[in-house]
Parts: sequence; structure tokens; C-alpha cells
Amino acid sequence: MVYVLAATTTVNFGVLLYAFSVILPQMRRDLHASLGELSAAVSLAIAVSGVLAPIAGAWLDRHGARALMTVGSIVAMLSVAGWSQAHTLPQLYAAFVGLGIASAAVLYDSAFAVVNTWFDRDRNSALLSVTVVAGLASTIFLPTTQALINAFGWRHALLFLALLCGLTAVPHAVVLRRHPGDHGLWVDGREAAAGASPAPEVAHAHGWLRLDDPVLRQALVLPSVRWLTASTVAVTTGITVVIVYLVSYLHSRGYSPTAAAVGAGAIGVLSVSGRVVLTSAARRLRLARVSALMVSGQVAGVLLLMLVPRPWGLVLFVLTFGAGFGVMTIARAALLSDYVPGPVFARVSGVQAMIVDVGRVLAPVSAGALITWTHGYRSMLVAVMACSAFAAWALLMADRKDVSS
Repeated sequence: MVYVLAATTTVNFGVLLYAFSVILPQMRRDLHASLGELSAAVSLAIAVSGVLAPIAGAWLDRHGARALMTVGSIVAMLSVAGWSQAHTLPQLYAAFVGLGIASAAVLYDSAFAVVNTWFDRDRNSALLSVTVVAGLASTIFLPTTQALINAFGWRHALLFLALLCGLTAVPHAVVLRRHPGDHGLWVDGREAAAGASPAPEVAHAHGWLRLDDPVLRQALVLPSVRWLTASTVAVTTGITVVIVYLVSYLHSRGYSPTAAAVGAGAIGVLSVSGRVVLTSAARRLRLARVSALMVSGQVAGVLLLMLVPRPWGLVLFVLTFGAGFGVMTIARAALLSDYVPGPVFARVSGVQAMIVDVGRVLAPVSAGALITWTHGYRSMLVAVMACSAFAAWALLMADRKDVSS
């Protein structure tokens, strides 16, 4: 099950999130649209995903991930196919509404809800397995998308990517199950002892979102959860800006389209290394503090990109920024599972994701406006540094004993 989640999340991240930055220059020419108009499509998708995140979380707590992720894969396929046929901005925006719906169903929050249900002792190892593979999404799909565009054009490239999204519906439907008891197992995949029954599933309160659940409400107002949310908002905002605009920035610095795609994709390789280092170090040190140190390293990475001539500026940026690129992916899920009770994990995660997506919504449009207003990318990169610095500080605040207790 972990391997299935790792593979399908990698495909869906690669198509739904990373392909846009490579296709953006070609879309600007074919649709005769501005950077801000096209970036609004990404913001729209993120907004839809954020609004639906609490609903998806409630479904996951109550019904599990099988149906949600299967349908989400099909919606992703249809939406990416619609994107390939967009000739006007309204058509593009309609397709990205579909991308937002799919993202709420098939990306990390759903995968982490499955891991939280199926694992306890081995939870961090399971999270690492999923995120290490999915961390390669940019490494795989940025250059792959560019190669498909070079060979077939961006519209046919998207049709191929749509097919990949559709194929992920098969393992979602065949492998995923709601609860270990469905297989006669305990958590962590252990078989029940002779004469014993697997742990019963926790009963849920009636209602849909069940926002009046006192356990949920208490979890949402915990200071540690609030600081964790603030940190995730900041780091996600900065990373979204980098995902959307790094390729364009590298073009402006004289890199070829292929070199820019490969360089940006290399961040994924370092993000995998960073996740492995984080998980290993967290066995001996406090997870939040290790995460804060690695996120703060992104500030140095952006400075190096700005100040060091090419190609070494990009190389050093990939090494330093990439090491912290995927840290919050593991840290948010692992820390949240420590802060809140298991029966409300998916709902708290969904509400948290909705708040985090505010930053993701504002990031592309705000950064695009900032680039246009200042006639360059330097101010955008300074904003990314500020986001990383605040995120590291907020993680330390979440880790304070008087906050977490």
C-alpha cells in the first residue's frame, strides 16, 4: 500500500503541480496571455483544492481513501485533457478548477491519512517511503515534460500526462482499504494474535464535517498546531513561488529551456536526500528543531542563486534550497500526528491544508505582480527568503514545551 501511494502521488504531483512551469512559456505564446492571467489558473486550482480540503478530510476520517483517490485520479485525467484543449482563458480556468478538485483527492493529505490510519510505530518510516519517491516528481516530470513538448508540442504532451493520471486510478481502486481491520490486521501490518481480533475502528460522530466535535475543536486551537500551520503556510508560499517561476527566472539569466528544466528538476533529488537526513536526525534530535535548521538553509540557497554567477549559482542553490525543499512534507504530517488524536487527524489536516492553501493561492499572482511591478525577479527572491526565515522561527515556536503541552 505504501508503494502504491508513493508511485501514484509521484505521478499526480508531477502532472498537477510541476508540469505547469515548463508549459508556461509555450502557453503565453499560444494563448496570447500575460504571466498574471496564466498564473491565475494555478491560483484558482489551489483555491478550489483548499476549499475542498476539509471536506476531503472528513471523508477520509469516515470512509477512507479508496473511493476518493480513485475518483480523484479520473478527474485529474479529464481535467489535464481539458487543459490540453484550452484555447481561451475561460477554458483554461475551467480545466484548472478540475485540477483543483483532483488535487484535494490524490495528493499528500490523502496519502498521509492512509499512513496515519495504518501505521503507528512505523509511521515515520512509511511517511519517508512515500515522500522520498514523490520527492522525485519534479526531477522526473520537469525534464520529461520538456522532452515531450520538444517532441510533440505542449498540447499532445498534456494528453500523454493525462493518461498517466488516469492510470493511477487502477492501483487506488485495487489496493487501498479503509482500515487494517479490513485485512484482519493490526496497525503496522502486524497479524492479530490467535484468538484476538484486530483493533476496532473508532466510532465517528454523526454529521458531515462534524465541526462541533469537541476533540476536533480542541485540536484546532492547540498553540502547537497553530504555529505548525503558520510555518507550513510560510514555507509553502515560498516553495510555490519557486515552483512556478524558477524556470522563467533561469531563462532570464540565460539558461536554455532544457538546462532550466533539468536544473529545477534537480531540486527534487536533493529534497529526497533532505528527507532522509531529516528522518535519520529526528531519531536522535527533536524533529521540529531539525526541520527548522533545514528550512533556514533555504535562505542561504536563494542568496547564492542571486549572487553567484551561472552555472555555479544554480548548483549551490539546488544543494542548499533543495535540502530543505521537502522537509515540511514529512514534518507537518509527523508533528501533526504527535499533536492531535488519530480519529481527527484527517479533519485537522484538511482544515490546516485549507489555511495553507491561502498562501499557495496568493503566491503565484502576488509574485507575478511583484515581478511585473519591479521589472525583475530580485524582489520575488527576497520574498522567498523572508518566507523561509519565518517558517523556521515558527517551527521553533511550535516546539516550545509550554506551547506543545
